[in-house]
Amino acid sequence: MSDIISFSFPTQIRFGGGARSALAEFARLCEVTRPLVVTDADLPDTPAFALAAVTLDEVWPGKWARFTEVRPNPLEEDVEGVFRAYTDGACDGVVGLGGGSALDVAKVARLRVAFPDLCLMEIPGRPWPRRLAPFCAIPTTAGTGSEVGRSSVVTILALGRKAVIGGPPLLADLAILDPELTVSLPPGLTAATGMDAMTHAIESFVCPVFHPMCDGVALEAIRLVRLYLPRAYADGSDLEARGMMQVAAAMGAVAFQKDLGVAHSLSHPLSSEFGVHHGLANAVVLPATIRFNGETDTAQYARVAQALDLAPGPDPAGPVADFIERFNDALGVPRRLRDLSVPQDALPRLAALALEDGCHLTNPRPCTESDLLRLYEEVW
Repeated sequence: MSDIISFSFPTQIRFGGGARSALAEFARLCEVTRPLVVTDADLPDTPAFALAAVTLDEVWPGKWARFTEVRPNPLEEDVEGVFRAYTDGACDGVVGLGGGSALDVAKVARLRVAFPDLCLMEIPGRPWPRRLAPFCAIPTTAGTGSEVGRSSVVTILALGRKAVIGGPPLLADLAILDPELTVSLPPGLTAATGMDAMTHAIESFVCPVFHPMCDGVALEAIRLVRLYLPRAYADGSDLEARGMMQVAAAMGAVAFQKDLGVAHSLSHPLSSEFGVHHGLANAVVLPATIRFNGETDTAQYARVAQALDLAPGPDPAGPVADFIERFNDALGVPRRLRDLSVPQDALPRLAALALEDGCHLTNPRPCTESDLLRLYEEVW
């Protein structure tokens, strides 16, 4: 207990049906007169965008710009596009609207605004200003929790992998959780994003970093996903389930300020190399990583088992992994990487990339490259 630990839960959140009206509060408090709205490439054709656009027009009539070209697994090029649109549009704030990719890009592009003469990967080594351009985050999915996170994940082609760029100035000034904006999310994406939230919560809880406040948040997030993800998957118009999944996603992201684990190191290369949805990749590899960790210390999953409403037993890791597999099955999540068009001969390369990913460094069990390859092979 000799180290000084920082506990921080600073993001302002407005939650509830119609909460998008809080954009007026964002405009007033942050003095935003011309925001740039950053979205996923497919979002402008959805009912969620139409609902949000009505409010945007009410708050900034004829004065908001848009960038609608963020990829599902964003590249540094997407960040540059947002930076150019912000500058060309003479904007003074950013509204991220969409899934985790849009929110991550919107969030980190503010660094390019603050450092217009540097490329993205030159910025982390420089002293950052305490405040960046005002930012409001509005998720239209329930999984990444990017709206309350202080990091962004972007693929840097020069590095050949995803990079995590983070720091407190990236936090949103306001996060808006409006379940009405998630009603049109298809069942498959509802399942994939929801399992992203589940993975965040489980991995952060068993992460050995000392953070009891995050532990409590993680356990409640696990319970909420167990209760409400099947309902949201079965009936997209279930506003209670949609709303509680938004809450669970935000809680999962709050919890992983502790850090994450090997499932994320495995999933990141699957996204950057083969375009597998991040939440779906997490869902597929999660059971195997739980069993892997349980080989050396199964007790760490005892309270996870309780949150999943499993009967107590001497070896909780196995039942937790079994539960996640059954849960995935009920959500239509495939069990095998081969079903996601990942070729077997790519597994050694994926293992090498996973070793470069820092998430496994806080896994409860240390991982070698051969361990990572073994895990890929188990789920292939």
